[in-house]
Amino acid sequence: MVRPGYIVVVLLLVLALAAGCTEQKAQTQEALKIGVVASMTGAASTTGKDIWQSAIIAAEEINARGGVYIKDINARVPITLIQGDDESSREGGQKAVSRLITQDGVDILVGGFSSAVVSAHQATVSEYKVPYIITGASTPTITQRTDIDTGTMFHYCPTTDDYGEQTTLFAYEVIRKAINEKFGYPDSRPLRMALIIQDSPYGKGVQKAVKETIEKKNLSIVIVAEETYKMGETDFRTQLTSIKAAQPDVVYPAAFLNEQIPMVTQARRDVGLDTIFLAVECNDDPDYYAGLGKYGEYSVIETRFSPYAVPKGPVADDMVAFRENFHKRWGSYPGMMGASTYEGIYIAAHAVENAGTREKAAVTRALATLEMPQMVEAMKDGIIKFSRDYREAKFDLFMEQLVWNETAGELRPRIVWPDHMKEADFVLPDWYVPGPAAAP
Repeated sequence: MVRPGYIVVVLLLVLALAAGCTEQKAQTQEALKIGVVASMTGAASTTGKDIWQSAIIAAEEINARGGVYIKDINARVPITLIQGDDESSREGGQKAVSRLITQDGVDILVGGFSSAVVSAHQATVSEYKVPYIITGASTPTITQRTDIDTGTMFHYCPTTDDYGEQTTLFAYEVIRKAINEKFGYPDSRPLRMALIIQDSPYGKGVQKAVKETIEKKNLSIVIVAEETYKMGETDFRTQLTSIKAAQPDVVYPAAFLNEQIPMVTQARRDVGLDTIFLAVECNDDPDYYAGLGKYGEYSVIETRFSPYAVPKGPVADDMVAFRENFHKRWGSYPGMMGASTYEGIYIAAHAVENAGTREKAAVTRALATLEMPQMVEAMKDGIIKFSRDYREAKFDLFMEQLVWNETAGELRPRIVWPDHMKEADFVLPDWYVPGPAAAP
């Protein structure tokens, strides 16, 4: 005869086992946690907001389609985004990334803007071997450094080597030709370039890329001035006065939009430096166009995505759709860093599906072999993939010239290079003042 007490014990064991299985199933089917590293406060907060809002758009789209299929649990799970505010500082980035990994338990990281900030928290990512799709931080040392293992980090951003070379070639092939033709200078006259560089890995990367491109391509360009400043500065009149004295044809800053807006304004308004300013792609943001006002007219920006210009090619329709979806959701248009992070969320989801698991080593291997169609940014060969050596992605970059739009009451871009994307010719304005005819 079975005693009643024995039956109660067995029932309790069965119930406990069932509860454990239910809890385990709930845990395995919980959301895919993606940590978004963005500068939500501090000097780069405009860009951080763009990054975060674009990540939300991507996650909402993926979740509306059923989420991410994970083979080893045979289930679709939603994406949950967890914000990591790096506070636009090295210390803030270290704190945010540590919390995302050790407290929030994210499966994968996406984002990262400043090279200096990302470089500071890479050691934590390396220690915990978390897959990290870095959509900013353009210094090539991000994945090429050897002091830590960067094997889980994938650089979804043109490096300073990539866009520094493209911008320098544009200045040589297009701006130099326009100056010599307009002012009757001989074809042998070199372009006079000045650099104003953020004192950071990003700024030093641009500086290095310009000089190496000139040497490697044997370009007729001379660097007539080199000035530096600390990240986050807003008064550049001392550096700009020195640059004006050097009589450049063009000025190439390595700056963020919160720096380049006052820089260009002070150059034209206060210093009387009436020249062409170049800009790096991270500035291609609605706030840049609004902030520069007419002082930024005829300046040039290198980019891979614009809130207001659509390059010819197969990504044009998708670029417009993303832009309009963003506008409908947030009431403004996305910038270049937003577009990159939007794609970064899709890349993360694709890699997890390819891996068939959230297990970090498997996701890292899936990222290393990933090949997916380009989305809203034109890629080399039309494919999103990472190089086997340093896990870098390669983009089809273009140059825009900014002109005043009376209807908008703001600057708007026109694509002027390369020819397969071009929609207008580069223009030297009437107020433009070149350097002297003779070489320095």
